[in-house]
Amino acid sequence: MRRKDVLPELLAPAGDMNCLYAAVSAGADAIYVGGKAFGARAYAKNFDIDELKKAVAYCHVHGVKLYVTVNTLVYDREMRELSDYVARLYEIGVDAVITADLGVIREIRKRAPELKIHASTQMSVHNTNGAIAAAKLGAERVVLARELSLENINSVTEKCPIETEVFLHGALCVCHSGQCLFSSLVGGRSGNRGECAQPCRLPYNNGYPLSLSDLSLANHVKELVLSGVASLKIEGRMKAPEYVYTVTSIYRRLLDENRNANKSENARLKQAFSRGDFTDAYFRGDKTSKMTGVRSKSDKEATSRLGEMSFDMERAPVKAKVKMRLGERAEMTLSLPKKSVTVFGDVPTVAINQPLCEKDVKARLSKMGATMFSLSESDIELSLEGGINLSPASINALRRSAAEALENSERPSLNTVYTPEKVTRVAEKPLKTAQFMSKSAFVGAEAEIGEDTFDIIFLPITAFAGEANGVYIPPVVTDGETEYVEELLISAKTLGAKYALVSNIGHIAFAKRAGLVPVGDFRLNVTNSGTMAEYLEMGVERCVLSPEITLPMARDVGGGEIVYGRIPLMLTERCFIQENFGCDKRGAAYLSDRTGVRFPIICEFGHRNLVLNSRPTYMGDKKGELDGGRISHRHFIFTNESAREIASVVQSYKSSRPLKCEVRRIGKR
Repeated sequence: MRRKDVLPELLAPAGDMNCLYAAVSAGADAIYVGGKAFGARAYAKNFDIDELKKAVAYCHVHGVKLYVTVNTLVYDREMRELSDYVARLYEIGVDAVITADLGVIREIRKRAPELKIHASTQMSVHNTNGAIAAAKLGAERVVLARELSLENINSVTEKCPIETEVFLHGALCVCHSGQCLFSSLVGGRSGNRGECAQPCRLPYNNGYPLSLSDLSLANHVKELVLSGVASLKIEGRMKAPEYVYTVTSIYRRLLDENRNANKSENARLKQAFSRGDFTDAYFRGDKTSKMTGVRSKSDKEATSRLGEMSFDMERAPVKAKVKMRLGERAEMTLSLPKKSVTVFGDVPTVAINQPLCEKDVKARLSKMGATMFSLSESDIELSLEGGINLSPASINALRRSAAEALENSERPSLNTVYTPEKVTRVAEKPLKTAQFMSKSAFVGAEAEIGEDTFDIIFLPITAFAGEANGVYIPPVVTDGETEYVEELLISAKTLGAKYALVSNIGHIAFAKRAGLVPVGDFRLNVTNSGTMAEYLEMGVERCVLSPEITLPMARDVGGGEIVYGRIPLMLTERCFIQENFGCDKRGAAYLSDRTGVRFPIICEFGHRNLVLNSRPTYMGDKKGELDGGRISHRHFIFTNESAREIASVVQSYKSSRPLKCEVRRIGKR
């Protein structure tokens, strides 16, 4: 939804109260923070409920909105806690929550339907289809993928029915958000659960090919304003208050003056934090640019020269109207520019000795103490009847009551309670599905695989010629690529395809418009029953569950599991094969870590790359465990295997034999 003639909201990060004070002082229109749970920065200081309540009150007093991240994947066993948490967020006055898990969105709609939802970038929205789907889920804003060009940002913003938000400044993940499994499957710390170990910042192939420079769009502010996006987000909930203040204040000035940054402002941004330099390559649609950067000693020294900055609570100036009359309760109205409250106190009596005087009353009322307000005596409009008295304690109580009422952002308590998702598990027909990244490898192995091995075979959409009954839609399809992909899907349908493997909410419309049945890929990140229910209601026939859940969790949720495959750990916008190896070496590209472990890299649609796990997942010799988990849908992924290797895997699986290599297992805990 394009906003016309309105400046975009400037959205700043805060990892603690000092950062929040810094962001307000710097001129942020809104601030996003994380709670102690369910936020994608588990290692930030974050806010407990009491701190969130204080943060909401402080922001609202200064005319600033506060959003809370609830953007991790959630398990069924956590849903009750999640439900109570979002209900409390609504009650304390949070302006919106930022979330990506469809089960969480479903629970918010049930438990706190008036709580506004912003669809996180973790939801992998790359196109108008995805933004429209987010709107149908109940989101009023969608945070677009950081990899989109200005052209694609403009396209989605113009066509979708809800607000769009884009990243303006800060760290970039090399993998598309919501699609990184590197930290989880290799290091045991889930990025989708807020515990990322940042494997992209580590050395590979004797360099740092995955470590991207930070994003800066300071030279494109005027274009962003014209785009009509609703919000511009600064990344950095792990950053210091000095960073928050410096970056936010510079962008505040640029937006207010509707201009791009000058040389000194860019230098100041770089001093606040950089990894060698900044990049705007994605925004310009230049995916082949050298975008890598590491945080050097000189970068750190430059930042240290910023010096420490002290940020305390800034008191908001208020105005007051006070009435004190004999026989009537004392009345005080306290006002901010966009909010006022009126409270009543004790009843004044006839003065026996010295009656109240205007000077003394104003002096006492202006002492706002530990509140968030400042009140000048000149801003007090006092109507004081002569010859009356009211005790100092009563006047103080009147002032405190008014200040507390003005600070309070709480809404009435919700009457709703958590009700578990009703999951009716029926005996599902056993299903074996297989995705082949290489059609030639499939064709070479087809005879040995056998016609009855797989119920659905998904082949690349760009190479489909009727050899199977399914196609997989590329995991990223921008608006600029939509027409071509839809033509390929219609062609596949004509050639006999019945099914489409979908990787995000934007794919479902692609499949349906082509007359294909959507089947959910592991990229949908299904980790709970609510998410599964949402996708089934959206018309997805079956879903492969997230590789991050265990067999007992899978049993409770229902759905498929990857029983063989080098699971893609990263989906990158850049083509590392072309940059580091050359296109003629596309079959032999890999990343080698510090221990010598190799992670193959293969091509994806649009010159994107997939970084594969060094070890395949395999459960062919653990079928009893799959049966115990009621895993009737079993999914295979064939990526860089030769036809001979594919045939060997299939035969090993059929015979319940182990593979002759080190493998990864689905967890049991």
